[in-house]
Amino acid sequence: MPSSVIRRFSYDEPRRRLRVTFVSGDVYEYDGVPPEVNSAFREAFSKGRFFGPNIRDRYPFRRVERGLHAE
Repeated sequence: MPSSVIRRFSYDEPRRRLRVTFVSGDVYEYDGVPPEVNSAFREAFSKGRFFGPNIRDRYPFRRVERGLHAE
Protein backbone atom coordinates (compact mmCIF):
# COMPACT_ATOMS: atom_id res chain seq x y z
CA MET A 1 0.00 0.00 0.00
CA PRO A 2 1.44 3.44 -0.88
CA SER A 3 2.10 5.58 2.17
CA SER A 4 0.75 9.07 2.62
CA VAL A 5 3.80 9.91 4.75
CA ILE A 6 6.75 7.92 3.37
CA ARG A 7 7.74 8.19 -0.27
CA ARG A 8 10.53 5.59 -0.23
CA PHE A 9 13.22 4.06 1.93
CA SER A 10 16.42 2.08 1.56
CA TYR A 11 18.58 0.09 3.93
CA ASP A 12 22.35 -0.25 4.14
CA GLU A 13 22.74 -3.54 5.99
CA PRO A 14 26.50 -3.38 6.69
CA ARG A 15 26.02 0.05 8.32
CA ARG A 16 22.57 -0.80 9.74
CA ARG A 17 21.39 2.53 8.35
CA LEU A 18 17.83 3.16 7.21
CA ARG A 19 17.31 6.10 4.85
CA VAL A 20 13.74 7.38 4.68
CA THR A 21 12.38 9.90 2.19
CA PHE A 22 9.14 11.49 3.31
CA VAL A 23 6.49 12.90 0.98
CA SER A 24 7.59 16.38 2.12
CA GLY A 25 10.93 15.67 0.44
CA ASP A 26 12.82 15.57 3.75
CA VAL A 27 15.32 12.71 3.92
CA TYR A 28 16.41 11.23 7.26
CA GLU A 29 18.91 8.54 8.12
CA TYR A 30 18.39 6.29 11.13
CA ASP A 31 21.46 4.52 12.51
CA GLY A 32 21.65 1.18 14.29
CA VAL A 33 18.44 -0.21 12.81
CA PRO A 34 18.56 -4.01 13.04
CA PRO A 35 17.95 -6.02 9.87
CA GLU A 36 14.83 -7.59 11.39
CA VAL A 37 13.29 -4.15 11.96
CA ASN A 38 14.06 -3.22 8.37
CA SER A 39 12.43 -6.46 7.18
CA ALA A 40 9.33 -5.85 9.27
CA PHE A 41 9.16 -2.27 7.96
CA ARG A 42 9.43 -3.52 4.38
CA GLU A 43 6.65 -6.05 4.97
CA ALA A 44 4.34 -3.73 6.91
CA PHE A 45 1.03 -3.00 5.23
CA SER A 46 1.11 0.60 6.49
CA LYS A 47 4.63 2.02 6.44
CA GLY A 48 3.59 5.14 8.34
CA ARG A 49 1.89 3.21 11.13
CA PHE A 50 4.90 0.94 11.50
CA PHE A 51 7.41 3.78 11.36
CA GLY A 52 5.94 5.81 14.22
CA PRO A 53 6.19 3.36 17.11
CA ASN A 54 9.01 1.17 15.78
CA ILE A 55 11.58 3.53 14.24
CA ARG A 56 10.91 7.22 14.94
CA ASP A 57 12.71 8.34 18.09
CA ARG A 58 14.00 4.80 18.74
CA TYR A 59 17.22 5.18 16.77
CA PRO A 60 19.71 8.03 16.39
CA PHE A 61 18.77 10.06 13.32
CA ARG A 62 19.69 13.10 11.30
CA ARG A 63 18.09 15.00 8.47
CA VAL A 64 20.34 14.75 5.43
CA GLU A 65 18.15 16.62 2.93
CA ARG A 66 15.49 19.25 3.34
CA GLY A 67 12.39 18.97 1.22
CA LEU A 68 10.94 21.76 -0.85
CA HIS A 69 8.01 22.18 1.52
CA ALA A 70 10.06 22.32 4.72
CA GLU A 71 10.30 25.53 6.68
